[in-house]
Amino acid sequence: QVQVVESGGGLVQPGGSLRLSCAASGRIFSINAMGWYRQAPGKERELVAAITSGGGTNYADSVKGRFTISRDNAKNTVYLQIDSLKPEDTAVYYCNVEGALVSTTMRRFEVWGQGTLVTVSS
Repeated sequence: QVQVVESGGGLVQPGGSLRLSCAASGRIFSINAMGWYRQAPGKERELVAAITSGGGTNYADSVKGRFTISRDNAKNTVYLQIDSLKPEDTAVYYCNVEGALVSTTMRRFEVWGQGTLVTVSS
């Protein structure tokens, strides 16, 4: 019973910035990792950035130096600060959350948000 909600997408000119937010809620015992993926028209979904509970990060080569992922563990929320946007960044951005449920078996969960659209155009 975990829900993930993304927000912050929109229409931005090249060179502009956005901050995406992803909040997870529900019967969460722990979160191991949260990440941002994106999918452009006609392309496969790809990892953009990920962060573990311990703070370790991983970025796609195409966004290094422009995107920054961070999280607020107390709020079960992850953020993606996007700077120097390029038209190639246009995509639906999805949040992925991995962790353990509050259950007798601490069952692992992996859920996706509904996505938020980022459009970069002049």
